[in-house]
Parts: sequence; structure tokens; C-alpha cells
Amino acid sequence: MPTERITFAGHDGSALAARLDLPDGPHVATAVFAHCFTCGKDIPAARRISARLAAIGIAVLRFDFTGLGHSEGEFANTSFTSNVQDLLAASQWLTDKGMAPSLIIGHSLGGAAVIKAAAALDNIRAVATIGAPFDPGHVTHNFADAVPEIEAQGSAEVSLGGRPFRIGRTFLEDVAGSALTDALPALNAALLVLHAPRDSIVSIDNASQIFLGAKHPKSFVTLDTADHLVSRAEDAEYAADLIATWAGRYLDLRRPAPPPGAPEGVLRVTEADADGFLADITSGDGHHLVADEPLAYGGTNKGLSPYGLLSAGLGACTTMTLRMYARQKGWPLERVSVDVTHDKVHAQDARTSVGDKIDTWHRRITVTGPLDAAQKARLLEIADKCPVHRTLERSSTVITEMAD
Repeated sequence: MPTERITFAGHDGSALAARLDLPDGPHVATAVFAHCFTCGKDIPAARRISARLAAIGIAVLRFDFTGLGHSEGEFANTSFTSNVQDLLAASQWLTDKGMAPSLIIGHSLGGAAVIKAAAALDNIRAVATIGAPFDPGHVTHNFADAVPEIEAQGSAEVSLGGRPFRIGRTFLEDVAGSALTDALPALNAALLVLHAPRDSIVSIDNASQIFLGAKHPKSFVTLDTADHLVSRAEDAEYAADLIATWAGRYLDLRRPAPPPGAPEGVLRVTEADADGFLADITSGDGHHLVADEPLAYGGTNKGLSPYGLLSAGLGACTTMTLRMYARQKGWPLERVSVDVTHDKVHAQDARTSVGDKIDTWHRRITVTGPLDAAQKARLLEIADKCPVHRTLERSSTVITEMAD
């Protein structure tokens, strides 16, 4: 996943630090990700969700709000409203670059901010929130003991997540009047609410209020045992997959058509998890899937293994070949399915010599429809003419080179 480091001007002109995560293949849509209160663009949840979206063609801009992370400005002078204004500035920067966002995602307080911002952005078609509060003033419980001092002195230094932050009276006054009651009905976009029932920071009651306050189309999905920061990789990837699948109903994610007569093109496999074996697979025509290894071999079992993909290719080619033949003959083939098994696993492959021929695929073909015995026998013969079958049976050459 290529990532560009950029800066753009925030609500008060401060330079905001950002990362633009870009797809390896076709760029089909753009999203903005807003992080949680006092967090930053590089928290694990933001990185993982952005990476999964980029893998399916959605570029993601994630940035540090004014005064946080690597962005300029004074955090003490910011507010919930200024966060919303920073989001509007991010959207404008992308629009000026010809990448107007159609999806906006917010985590925790960032989720409340994206709802406010989306109501003012005509280009946004889908909004996703993760662990968001219905009342932005909810964040003050993180420093409740310091509220009297802030109100009396105008500001106070508080500790949040083990780091010191100065909170001003303006912030308190702003979040106190920033409930989403008016913004939700004005939202002219589809809404996805993601929340964990066991969230100890922002209770799931907030998700219910957000969901009930919005108009359709809207969806509500639980993140089960995830924590508020969605810190576990499997929870972040689950959230990303949900967002990507859901957003496809509301965004124009159509891949550009290949030129007439063009071959299938290059298939790119990119490592998605350096600690395991998860890999993103994208084709030149924009299709996406994942590969992995079973748990027993150090993988996370989130996709087909390499040999599983080979078996899938053989099975798919077989069904297509039989359908094509039956269609040409006008035979009453109603349905065909193929069970494929392979007799060895990937980890054993490295311990065999090059000349050994130990791979055996077994196909069990099931056809339905009023076919006679002769037709079924002929279809069995035709299965062996499947192009992938022929490729597997004859020797092949793989040429490998290192990219510059």
C-alpha cells in the first residue's frame, strides 16, 4: 500500500500532518478518517482500517487534528467545532486534488465530528462511525476532576492516556452545545454505526441514540468483544471489511473498464500482515481477494491458502467449461458443482525435490438436470479439457526477477 505524507491548512491555517493511503491498483473512491479524542492518525485502528480500504481501491486520508500528533497549532485553543472545520478543510484539499471524498469515517469523538461535517458536505455519500458518542460533551468524563478548575481558571492541564494536555473553557462550552440532535436528521448520506457492547469508554447506548436519530438508509452492526480503541488487529480488520462491503451499496466503486481486446493483465499480491501470512490480491481489472495460511502453519486463516487458490482455479474453470459446452449443445444442464481436494499442504512443499511429481488434485463433479448417461459421460470427458486442468498436467515455466 503506497502512502504519501502530506500537509494541508487546517481551520486556523495551521499545517496539519496527514497520510494519504493509496490503492496499489485502480483508485475507485476516496475516504477521510477522523481519529478519536487526543489520539492521532497513526493509531493501529486507523492504520489497519485504511490499509484494508486501500486494498479494495479506496484511497484514505487520515490526519492529526490541530495541535495533535505532528500537526501544528495549540490543542488548548481547539474545540469540537474546530475538529469539524479541520474535516471540512481535509475534504476541500482532496477535492482540489481531484479526489473529492465520498466516504467519511470517524472513531470515537471523531465519529461525532464526521456526522457534523458530513451534513455540510454535498459530496459525501456514506458515513461510518466507530464507538462514537451521541453527545460530544461525553468526552469531559475523561477529565471530570479538572472541570471545576477549567471553569474557574479558564484552562487546566490534564492527563489523558498518560500524556499531558491543556483543556480550555472554550472547549467545555463548545462540546456542551454540540449534541448531534440537529445534525443527524440533516445527514444526506447513508449511515453505518459500529459499536462494541462492552465499550467501557463510550457506552453502546450512544450508538442507539445515533441510529435512532438518523434517517434511512442506516445500519447498526456490533463489534462484539472489541475495546473502545479497536486495538486488536482482527477487530480492526472486521470493521474495515464491514465498512468496505457496506459502502459498496452507496458509492460508485465500479472499476475502469480495460481497453477492448486487452489481456487480463497483471495480478498483484501484497503482504498485508508482516506478523502472519495474510496477503491482498488485486487484479488489473480491479477484483480483490485475500490469501492466508491455516492457523496450524502460522497464518490467521482469513483466506484461501496458495494451494487452495490453485484448487479454486481448477474447480471454477471446470464449472465454466462444462457450462459453456452444455450451452453450445443446448443440453438441459441446470447446475454444476465441483468438489476439489489436493493431497499436500504448502509447508510440506519446501521439503520436496524439484523433480518430484507429488501433486494430485481430485475432482468430484455433480451435475443436475434431465441429462442422460451419454451426456454425463461426455461432460466428464470435457472436464479434462478445462484450460486450468491442462496447465496443471503439463509442465510450466516460471520466470522470476527482482523489481528495481
